[in-house]
Amino acid sequence: MPAIILAMKIAILGYGEQGRSAYEYWHKDNDITVCDMNENTQLPSGVSSKLGINYLKDLDGFDLLIRSPSVHPSDIRNANSNTSNILDKVWTNTNQFFKVCPTKNIIGVTGTKGKGTTCTLIAKILEAVGKKVHLGGNIGIPPLDLLKNDIKPDDWVVLELANFQLIDIKYSPRIAVCLMVADEHLDWHSDSREYITAKQQLFGWQSEQDITIYNAQNEYSQHITSVSKGQKIPYMKHPGADVMENKIVIENQTICDVGELKLLGKHNWQNVCAAVTAIWQVSKNIEAMKSVLTTFTGLEHRLELVRELDGVKYYDDSFGTVPETAIVAIEAFEQPKVVILGGSDKGSDYKILAKIVSEQNVKKVLVIGKMADDISLALRSAGFSDVEPGGDNMAAIVAKARASAQAGDVVLLSPACASFGMFENYKDRGEQFRSAVESLSSA
Repeated sequence: MPAIILAMKIAILGYGEQGRSAYEYWHKDNDITVCDMNENTQLPSGVSSKLGINYLKDLDGFDLLIRSPSVHPSDIRNANSNTSNILDKVWTNTNQFFKVCPTKNIIGVTGTKGKGTTCTLIAKILEAVGKKVHLGGNIGIPPLDLLKNDIKPDDWVVLELANFQLIDIKYSPRIAVCLMVADEHLDWHSDSREYITAKQQLFGWQSEQDITIYNAQNEYSQHITSVSKGQKIPYMKHPGADVMENKIVIENQTICDVGELKLLGKHNWQNVCAAVTAIWQVSKNIEAMKSVLTTFTGLEHRLELVRELDGVKYYDDSFGTVPETAIVAIEAFEQPKVVILGGSDKGSDYKILAKIVSEQNVKKVLVIGKMADDISLALRSAGFSDVEPGGDNMAAIVAKARASAQAGDVVLLSPACASFGMFENYKDRGEQFRSAVESLSSA
């Protein structure tokens, strides 16, 4: 990292939530310029700015470049091709947090899906055993904002860390966890290899005294964590937590029965085992673990029951933006299902999802968004023909789903795609689904 001195010329690249956080952290003693693609970005009064399509050009005059997660390092390099060392000036909120954080008791979690659920479980269990915990990163509070909470040396920090934050990270946490990984964000990365390499950075800076926890059933997870110098502990396999005879077990100690878990779906058994394995390195308080695991119902837009109406249950899994998450959502229910699939492109392949749909008691699929035709083609090629357009707004989609369902069925929004185009983001999509479902009247 470039040496930080007073009154540096700093450019903040991207002014979303993390850009705002960076401004609040660095603006007091430095000359700040905010650079953002959006010409209508709302900025603090008096701050210098560089807005519009050329916002990344001519950055060599700055001492430090704070990259927001949405900005790919290659975009910075390509926009400054005459400055070969431009990436040497790039730093991030996450790197700065690791550099200055008062505690080294940091648990970092990455993976394709399950990060938020696993991080929340870890944080809640740590609190249950009496630890002071700070939860943030890609979930909730930006890393630098956590510093406002007066972190003490004995506190614990749990960070959800996505590929966007990890691609140029220079630190590893004391305990690093890799969940299931599948190809994703290929609209941002140049290829699958770059996506995997970004994840590896979380583990590549570990020492022999650190701990790596990985999913023994996922080849990507094993490969990603192989770069760590720390102690490697698998889960879904001894000596980490595993599911044996329908019980969550670690080192021959039973934590709880899987039937006691409030989280739906067998994929959440993996998230639970990851959390238990991480906690086991800190505390072996089984009662605290069980108290959380048997009461935590999950995060918003993750297989969340919206309501039951006329015998039909409506579930919001809008966070499921890749085929793998749609598959585990579909497999979570034995009941007949009406499934809503589609959205914007993330470079995914839908062949395996289509095969699962044809095998998993799905009555009908409603396809939406830009990927509707691609998903329809994959479904029909797999022998599933009960597929039709869902509509161009959520009220119409939900109305059509309701008309296709009867008592005892499940209506499942698990799109397997990003949300852009029809919706602002997955949260907007989930909230519109919830609103449309809650607006339905009983027959």
